[in-house]
Amino acid sequence: MAPSKRERELARKQQARWEERQRHRQERRRRIGVIVAICAIFALVAGGAVVLGLSSDDDPGPSGSATTDAAGACPAGSTEARTGGELPDPSTAEDRTWTVGLDLCVDGVTETIELDLDGAAAPQAVASFVSLAAQGYFDDTQCHRLTTQGIYVLQCGDPTATGTGDPGYSFGPVENAPADDVYPAGTLAMARQGGDAESMGSQFFLVYEDSTIPSDAAGGYTVFGTVTSGLDTIQAVADAGTTDGAGDGSPASPVIIEGVETQ
Repeated sequence: MAPSKRERELARKQQARWEERQRHRQERRRRIGVIVAICAIFALVAGGAVVLGLSSDDDPGPSGSATTDAAGACPAGSTEARTGGELPDPSTAEDRTWTVGLDLCVDGVTETIELDLDGAAAPQAVASFVSLAAQGYFDDTQCHRLTTQGIYVLQCGDPTATGTGDPGYSFGPVENAPADDVYPAGTLAMARQGGDAESMGSQFFLVYEDSTIPSDAAGGYTVFGTVTSGLDTIQAVADAGTTDGAGDGSPASPVIIEGVETQ
């Protein structure tokens, strides 16, 4: 079956975003090289030696790929509302597994968290996520919420970083929620408003430790994927706690989504 006009447009946008991220990474590597050269010159002038251990985009880290930002800090996250166009048809999830690379910057280091999305079990959620990713909707946004008591999740996907942002549309009902309300470590699920099954938008959460999240009047929470690599990065964010030490709040180690690649 020939790809539709919308599918071709999404593919074009995704390719453009990928090329933009590649340019960004190349520029970052160039800046790192300049810093290393300057340090070496100062070391020679001072009569000493300097050994620097820097990871590049091509060097695998413990969770996939790791990149050290030249400035030692993550980019500032967006706080402005964004729109994600029209709600895509669930058929664009193609009834298949999608492979996703979620580039998270934490403490000046970018780690690629690898995900598998289940387009067969949760076509609405997967179609929406893939469409938003292709548009760059998630790029340079903050993961705004961390819970460390009772339930153990890192919540992302809101460009305003307030917990109230959405892509200009919502969808439902709940798909693929666990019957026993247990969300194992590595679960990727959609956030929504309490009691409203039609309130899903762009916000999602990553479960870093087995959690029991009770259903409400709307049911459970849409599970649309799993973390296949990089859960230790999210666990490290959780270990650092929240900014005020409470069990539910902003992560003490800010987490920025630099980009999302899907295939």
